Amino acid sequence: MVSQEQRRRQLAREKFLRQQQRRTEARRKARVRNSVIASVLGVVIVGSLALYTTGVLKKDDDKTDASADVTPSASPSKAPDPCEKPAPGKVATKTWKKEPALSVDKSAKYTMTLATTCGDIDIALKASAAPHTVNSFDFLAGKGYFDHSKCHRLTTNGIYVLQCGDPTGTGTGGPGYTIPDENLKDKSLKDNVYPAGTVAMANTGQKNSGGSQFFLVYQDSQLPPSYTPFGTVSEAGMKVLKKIAAAGENTGAGDGAPNATVVIDKATVTKS
Repeated sequence: MVSQEQRRRQLAREKFLRQQQRRTEARRKARVRNSVIASVLGVVIVGSLALYTTGVLKKDDDKTDASADVTPSASPSKAPDPCEKPAPGKVATKTWKKEPALSVDKSAKYTMTLATTCGDIDIALKASAAPHTVNSFDFLAGKGYFDHSKCHRLTTNGIYVLQCGDPTGTGTGGPGYTIPDENLKDKSLKDNVYPAGTVAMANTGQKNSGGSQFFLVYQDSQLPPSYTPFGTVSEAGMKVLKKIAAAGENTGAGDGAPNATVVIDKATVTKS
């Protein structure tokens, strides 16, 4: 028979076990709860990051765009086009494998006239100092190579030139052949300056890589003597160049396509 003391101890033990079970169950539930909370927080954090990288930034962009729609940024107005519409016709596509045979008369005077949409630009060519270059231009002009082609580049910062001579209008076109560098010690080139009025060959930066692209200097420009100077623009031609330059270029950064519609309707080389 169980004594009263034994019974009391048994009840105390059972009570202790029940307390331990409740504590164990409470700890288990707490672990489960904490685990769930941690998982939820993880989802929230990941979701927040996703929103930040995809939604918020995009929304910021949208706000910027919306603001721009409401209050347009004040950009300088484009100058009126000072030039006429181009004459009807298509640019040349033919190219040649070899430089044309040298047939220019070094003792004669040659003039190239660029009849452009902005006015005529007359150029006195230096046949004796740059015979290969003048010979090539005489050949190409006779083939109508420059006709209806755009002057594709105008620089208004650092150097001041209008670049022409590429029928593709991309700055990468050429006649299919190259000509040698000439006249790089011309007396007009002093202190690495190409004076206003100079007409010179563009090239790739490599020796003897000139083709058909050329540039007309409308203001003294600091350049290394690496570009064949082969002509000089007339006074009337300089006025046309200044008019083109005054209209600016389309990037606003000082190097882009001219805002003026500069198209060579017809290029001719005459001998006198």
